[in-house]
Amino acid sequence: MTALVLLAGMNCTADLWTGCGLDDALTPALAARTMDEQVEQLLRVLPTSFVLGGLSLGGIVAMALAHRAPERVAGLCLVSTNAKEPTDAQRAGWRRWRDRLRAGESPRALQASIVDSLLSAAAQRRPELPQRTLAMGDATGSATLDAQLQLQSTRTDLRPGLRSVSVPTLIVSGAADPICPPEFHTEIASVVRGARVVSLDGGHLLPLERPEAFGALVRSWRARCV
Repeated sequence: MTALVLLAGMNCTADLWTGCGLDDALTPALAARTMDEQVEQLLRVLPTSFVLGGLSLGGIVAMALAHRAPERVAGLCLVSTNAKEPTDAQRAGWRRWRDRLRAGESPRALQASIVDSLLSAAAQRRPELPQRTLAMGDATGSATLDAQLQLQSTRTDLRPGLRSVSVPTLIVSGAADPICPPEFHTEIASVVRGARVVSLDGGHLLPLERPEAFGALVRSWRARCV
């Protein structure tokens, strides 16, 4: 079977995929400071051909990689993500987070400040999910989070490049995701030929909230990527 690569979002780790039944996936960390550098790093270490999934920043990197090296990507899965160029407000927010890191604030504390946006209200009532979300911040560490924040600032509008994507593409959104709402995903689907869009009842960190449903979707999509 073609290798599966899963890219977690900012301030997240491979624990994002725990319980999804995707245990054979390769889960490289994102730690480069520019999009070009990150894509090149991944292309150097990944197999010749692979199916590629990513959540949030991981999905953004996945879209950039699929455009850069379409011959390497046998399928694309985009989760809780955004193909548009960053807004001025987003750039300012990332600068503030970098300032807070330099002032000694931890990735865990920064994660805690947005947990209401990362997890749905129902997920927050399950104590293990907020704890796992915060623990991913601990595991990411300040240096990697700082690099990811700088990586975010080098994003561009990926929609023009997506028009050339011709592999099986699954796009998954959370119905209760305030960071990347469902309309972001239908917009991506409008420029990717034959893309399938699915909305799950959950927030931004869908694999954490809905591991069984999310895993079943990915396994079905992967089977088409030959």
